[in-house]
Amino acid sequence: MSDTATPSTVEDLYDEASGHVALGELPEAIALYRRCVALQPDHFESWHALGMALLRNGEVKEAIGAGLMATTLQPNDLLAWTALSQMYVTNKQIAEAEDAKGKARILSLGGKIVK
Repeated sequence: MSDTATPSTVEDLYDEASGHVALGELPEAIALYRRCVALQPDHFESWHALGMALLRNGEVKEAIGAGLMATTLQPNDLLAWTALSQMYVTNKQIAEAEDAKGKARILSLGGKIVK
């Protein structure tokens, strides 16, 4: 995609946002991930990536909100629960972090959170 092209699909926006993350340009990435979830509220990858970018940018409470959306959309995703646990630890919400870590552990052993 050229610099003058405007991304039009969620996939294009997501790819552009991920490029910004790779370059350490978190505010730009966050803005694009937010556009992704506004256009397609059930786009798991965008919620997960938004949460991680917000966490890296120090916006922990917002990161937790995005992480919760990701686990709601895909409750059996190991990485989503692991990320949510990290977010809770960063926010010193230890009980919540342990709960999320426990769910990740169940999934890592081949179990399911939601059947």
